[in-house]
Amino acid sequence: MPATSAPAPSRSRWLALGVLATGMLMTILDGSIVTVAMPAIQSDLGFTPVGLSWVVNAYLIAFGSLLLLAGRLGDLIGRKRMFLAGTGVFTAASLLAGVAGSPGVLIAARFLQGVGSAMASAVSLGILVTLFTAPRERAKAIAVFSFTGAAGASIGQVLGGVLTDALTWNWIFFINLPIGIAAILVALPALPGDRGPGLRAGGGADVLGALLVTAGLMLGIYAVVKIEEYGAASAHTLGLGALSLALLVGFVVRQARTANPLMPLRIFRSRSVSGANLVQMLMVAALFSFQILVALYMQQVLGYGAAKTGLAMLPAAAVIGVVSLGVSARLIARFGERTVLLTGLALLVGVLGLLTRVPVHASYVTDLLPVMLLAAGFGLALPALTSLGMSGAKEEDAGLASGLFNTTQQIGMALGIAVLSTLAASRTESLTEAGRPAAEALTSGYHLAFGVGAGLLLAAFAVALTVLRRPGQARVDEARQPAPAEREPHLTTL
Repeated sequence: MPATSAPAPSRSRWLALGVLATGMLMTILDGSIVTVAMPAIQSDLGFTPVGLSWVVNAYLIAFGSLLLLAGRLGDLIGRKRMFLAGTGVFTAASLLAGVAGSPGVLIAARFLQGVGSAMASAVSLGILVTLFTAPRERAKAIAVFSFTGAAGASIGQVLGGVLTDALTWNWIFFINLPIGIAAILVALPALPGDRGPGLRAGGGADVLGALLVTAGLMLGIYAVVKIEEYGAASAHTLGLGALSLALLVGFVVRQARTANPLMPLRIFRSRSVSGANLVQMLMVAALFSFQILVALYMQQVLGYGAAKTGLAMLPAAAVIGVVSLGVSARLIARFGERTVLLTGLALLVGVLGLLTRVPVHASYVTDLLPVMLLAAGFGLALPALTSLGMSGAKEEDAGLASGLFNTTQQIGMALGIAVLSTLAASRTESLTEAGRPAAEALTSGYHLAFGVGAGLLLAAFAVALTVLRRPGQARVDEARQPAPAEREPHLTTL
């Protein structure tokens, strides 16, 4: 029996969206707010340089590897229950991180934060698409949800600097407590009650499949985030990568044969779902060079402080907000997700293209502000991509589709962190050894990473152009379906 939910009044649906967006904001905010506090954390707790990376890696590994499992479990036991449990785990882990007095305790707390984030994030989009079934309303809801994630990254950089300078690094975690508690209290009445078929439906949950996919993703993400330390061609990276691939192949074979799969492979029959997830992986990997490497360029080359760097990137958050909240839904309704996605990707290629030319002594107004304004393309691309990524899922698979979409996002982020930062560091090191000034060597390294990122975006554009369906074709496919009442409405049917 598919997961069912009680219909919610219009006001309750928008309140529920506020809860889901708050959960997304808390997750994204936590990821970016930590980066600016790393030096203070290292000094206070005595982290080694290698150990300090695990403040980020522990969260990333837990979050990325558990999203798919959490999404499917949400379909089976109820998405509201999974969201509440995940928010509770994340909030409790934030308290533990804030009071941590040793590296081991903080790393354990960060891992638990990743677990809680995976549980809540994996089902958020699944809840959203079952709440908002009308195409225009769904487009608006997804735009709000997407903007929240984009804004959280920029706000986190500013807030992290302010809290660390004004108080202590502990408060970057304590700030999650009132947000998490408020989200739970509002979610209890606001989110629709739903029930799934249960873990024993159809012969029980696929425990072996869950172990295979979780272990495979965890090993794979661990191998990727350690590339910078061990090297891409090292025995460590290749060995773990091969083992991860073997586990994931075993998982796919298991899903094709078992009577009660954790991830029914039917979800990949939709070109929209498969294509959107591939585009997202490429796009997120490329945009890591914007979100992180631009901040490093401003601090290490231009000499900006943490707070000034965050403020310098606020125009990007502002234009993303204006476009995603005020424009994207109308454009999607008029031209379809595919066209809006292609336009957004084209603008983002311009962002990284301009960054390949930034000088050592850059002027913010002439060299960086145009880049921040072109980031409006993200406000077009992400809502359209999210709509496509969720459009092909039936209601009983909404949590799985949400978990899958978030999983590809995390894999793309991990690949972007590993590959682009390694390329930049390698170019910088070689130029420094050749006697080039530090600022010039750093800038050249960033140029290489920005150029590779632009190439990834061009690949994403090509996939979107060739794989994703045209709006007219989507309507033909819609008309051919024998039972439209059983499917999720598709935005391109407007």
